[in-house]
Amino acid sequence: MHLQDHGIIRLLYNNFYRVLPDVYRCSQPSPSQIARYQRDYGIKTIINLRGENDGSSFWMFEKETCDKLGITMIDHRLFSRDLPSKEAIHATKDLLASVQYPILFHCKSGADRAGLMATLCRILIAEHSVDEAIHELDWYYGHFKFAKTGMIDFFFADFLRYQANTENPLPFLHWVDDVYDQKALEAEFDSSWLGGVLTDKILRRE
Repeated sequence: MHLQDHGIIRLLYNNFYRVLPDVYRCSQPSPSQIARYQRDYGIKTIINLRGENDGSSFWMFEKETCDKLGITMIDHRLFSRDLPSKEAIHATKDLLASVQYPILFHCKSGADRAGLMATLCRILIAEHSVDEAIHELDWYYGHFKFAKTGMIDFFFADFLRYQANTENPLPFLHWVDDVYDQKALEAEFDSSWLGGVLTDKILRRE
């Protein structure tokens, strides 16, 4: 886990931050970090945004630790290089309404998928405006808008453009259902070559 999944770096810096009361984000946690977060913040649910992968060391260690500590572990896969689907957004809403808090969610680096999840949490739980919520997607957390991971920003920017140019704009979820065209928006997106090298080749983001 430490050698193949960059775990040694995350032992030094786990990108751990509070999103809302009883909601936290981070990169892939180690067993000792999971135990510490439960002790310090009372974590009852961990949402793994990388999805189920029972052949990987990171997933097996996390599952084993959660079972040992009585933490509910949920595999809820999101993607950092694709626009979020309508189904994924609604599944996230339903998940957030059903889990036991305090919760901690993570991806590999805590930057892109964790940023998407944190933004959706602010919108769907705290009812923050999209303009306010997207601050969870920032270089401060290691998120790069100029690479293909910028598709996440492009998605929310499309809603903000719609909102600014429509006399009576629909709320976010209604826009997702009735206006948002995932395939059309994907065709408009273009990331920089340099950004792709940084996130895909050097940092090896998932």
